[in-house]
Amino acid sequence: MSKTKGRVTLPSESNFLEETKEMLDRWGADALRDSDGTKLDDEIKSLDAKIYTTYFVARGHNEFAKEHMDECQQMLLMSKHNLATSDSVTIDFLDGYYREQVIADYVHDPKKWWEVIDRTTGDVVPASGWSVDQEKDLVTIEKTVPFHEYTVSFFVYAIWDPTQMYNHITNDWGDKPHDIPFDVRQANSGTFAKDYLKQWLIDNPDTDVVRFTTFFYHFTLVFGADRKEKFVDWFGYGATVSIKALEEFEQEYGYALRPEDIVDNGYYNSTFRVPTKAYRQYMDFIQRFVARKAKELVDLTHEAGREAMMFLGDNWIGTEPYGPYFESIGLDAVVGSVGGGATLRLISDIPGVKYTEGRFLPYFFPDTFYEGNDPCIEAIDNWLSARRALMRNPVDRIGYGGYLSLAYKFPKFVDYIEKVTDEFRLIYDNVKGKKPYSGLKVAILNSWGRLRSWQAYMVAHALWYKQTYSYFGILESLSGAAVDVVFLSFDDIRENGVPADVDVIINAGDAGTAFSGGEEWLDETLVTAIRKWVYEGGGFIGVGEPTAVHHGGRFFQLADILGVDKELGYTLSTDKYFTKALDSHFITKDRTACCEFGEVKHDIYALSADTEIIEYSNNEVHMAANTYGKGRGVYISGLPYSYENTRLLMRAMYYAAHKEDAFHVWYADNLNCEVNAYPESGKYAILNNSNETQTTKFYDGDGNCKTVTLEPCEIRWEEKK
Repeated sequence: MSKTKGRVTLPSESNFLEETKEMLDRWGADALRDSDGTKLDDEIKSLDAKIYTTYFVARGHNEFAKEHMDECQQMLLMSKHNLATSDSVTIDFLDGYYREQVIADYVHDPKKWWEVIDRTTGDVVPASGWSVDQEKDLVTIEKTVPFHEYTVSFFVYAIWDPTQMYNHITNDWGDKPHDIPFDVRQANSGTFAKDYLKQWLIDNPDTDVVRFTTFFYHFTLVFGADRKEKFVDWFGYGATVSIKALEEFEQEYGYALRPEDIVDNGYYNSTFRVPTKAYRQYMDFIQRFVARKAKELVDLTHEAGREAMMFLGDNWIGTEPYGPYFESIGLDAVVGSVGGGATLRLISDIPGVKYTEGRFLPYFFPDTFYEGNDPCIEAIDNWLSARRALMRNPVDRIGYGGYLSLAYKFPKFVDYIEKVTDEFRLIYDNVKGKKPYSGLKVAILNSWGRLRSWQAYMVAHALWYKQTYSYFGILESLSGAAVDVVFLSFDDIRENGVPADVDVIINAGDAGTAFSGGEEWLDETLVTAIRKWVYEGGGFIGVGEPTAVHHGGRFFQLADILGVDKELGYTLSTDKYFTKALDSHFITKDRTACCEFGEVKHDIYALSADTEIIEYSNNEVHMAANTYGKGRGVYISGLPYSYENTRLLMRAMYYAAHKEDAFHVWYADNLNCEVNAYPESGKYAILNNSNETQTTKFYDGDGNCKTVTLEPCEIRWEEKK
């Protein structure tokens, strides 16, 4: 492969000039960046490369923050559940929290802003029924009911930025000062944020791109007393909550939010919770504020002749790249961390910016780059998983972060990334702006819809969780599949029906979550609309506990479409005779091993003899299909990401859509291989998604078949004759 240049951002650091020159040349990089904990010296900045400089709006300015500690960012937290064994109980409400990160807010009257709840009854204890010892951080509740549990919801000031705290602990930064986050909603802090940026732009003339990391409010990340992460929600608005914000919300909406609207029984409105009306309004309130204030900083950046880039992480809350206010900010670019295909598409599909950039793994930190470890293992896995998505819609740039001096000590890794950067540029040149062939249009249906495009089932960004991988695999599979993907909310269907061009709807998740829908399915308007759509020819796929809420003698509210329901124990006396699985089915035709359902859902049973049972074991159905009028429903117990499950999902979608005849169009029969075609340019690519040699039958757009052999990780580019 010939050496190419550009579209790559390289991290560097002071006193690393000659090595940086070498790496710029070898990786074809045209931009240099600093990282949290590194700086670029003047010699580095003088190199022939665009300079990105990390800019923290609301942290990293301790001299100002220490003079305005009453303008620190705030959070509403909830204590542990405390058992009363007599007629009073004293609660150490900070028990379990890390006191170097948060301190109780006594500037504002706890009696007005805090809330004590009897969690056994749900009743709020009146303010007259409890007192606060401010010296010892204790709340004492009088006239308690013995053997009831009580909690305190309380305001704190956040006095240590959680990302800097994480990096501090990971890299053992010792006595390095703790970054204190301040709130730009406050008068002095808002003025300081603008004035400081104005002067900073003057003082940093060699910065071409201001890399805002990010703007104002960190995702919810609270540490425990053991200095480990206690609560992490990459979508959490916990750090946006202040007394001033709640006062301004009440002025605008005409009602006051309770602390319980924020702490939410200790769930903190995690992205898995079906959002309440109050929380949706609060999110919208914050998004409008963030967009307005961020635009002020972006405008200052543009006036100084620089580009404004946002990092999709850290203090990104309120920006919501797929929300209604994002484009009004006027950013030039977004950069984010790439954990795989779904996170790649999360970045590359963002509308309203000039370019997008993916920060690939591994991060050049000592937890990966240490003697005896091979960072290539993580790099290869990261590249192959993300590369599938690049073939559908590439980011405009790629890059890495951390300490270049660490990575430089691993020659094998440096050699591998040199190949990666060249391959990326080849993909970009062939794919960008070329609409890829799509055989279907698929809609992911949940409470969040477009707002959380490619973000379903995440807790902390791209991390694996036992309760989520069986669903996140759906997005990972779709990220590189030859289908168009859209994200619909339940409100979208209630208000507008199912879009006419959608072939298949997928509803997946555990019962009661925002992704399955919970009580959303009690709305007869929603249920009726989807039933009608499927009956007239649409396809519906349910994974896990789709449409699940107990009502009307059903648990799956669209059990009639899916052909299955879940036994809750209420119908054990009703015999269930439909247990025989089919010998073969279109959906499982490519299987080479037993089906892998991940955290399999138990006690699923077929409703009638008409249900096509595809997989049955342990006296329960794990996969089934069902004809419903002119349409079809498909049920799958779980779908963790693998190449086999990617093929299974593709077959399930084509079957649900009644388009089996079109399945062998731009198709490779080897599960480790995929085909992407670009009709506008006449080019197509056959991918080997494995690190081993693969042979596959390849079908072109006209159904012609030939056998090809691909080297490990190879992409074979061809032109249609």
